[in-house]
Amino acid sequence: MILITDDLCARLLANGATDTETDHFPVVKLFDPTGPATWLLTELDADGDTLFGLCDLGFGFPELGSVSLAELASVKGRLGLGIERDLCFKARFPLSVYAQAACSAGHITEAERLLRQAAEALGNAHSKLPPDTAEQTRR
Repeated sequence: MILITDDLCARLLANGATDTETDHFPVVKLFDPTGPATWLLTELDADGDTLFGLCDLGFGFPELGSVSLAELASVKGRLGLGIERDLCFKARFPLSVYAQAACSAGHITEAERLLRQAAEALGNAHSKLPPDTAEQTRR
């Protein structure tokens, strides 16, 4: 599997090239299919290898940081499987919200309730939050 497509690479590079510090939405989610490691990535440096985002190696302490694309591509986990891209992932919040929710949960989470609580804790007004998908499903 190609971890970062040309389109994703262009978006990550554009985010990495901004002069001002921006709370980008994650562009791509990578994960270990046989383990707990997960990465939500927002930026790629001009070197084409250094990615930035929320990194969770499964030890209960997810953190913001950098990771090498070449290293991720070379990983072979249990059963010889490599790191994969979550083809269904669609970011609904900026990275700071995912980081806050991950800090509370001890791992990267996409749980709507935890993400909304994190957004509120960071001071995002309800009017700026994306629609609640759970609420839409109930109607």
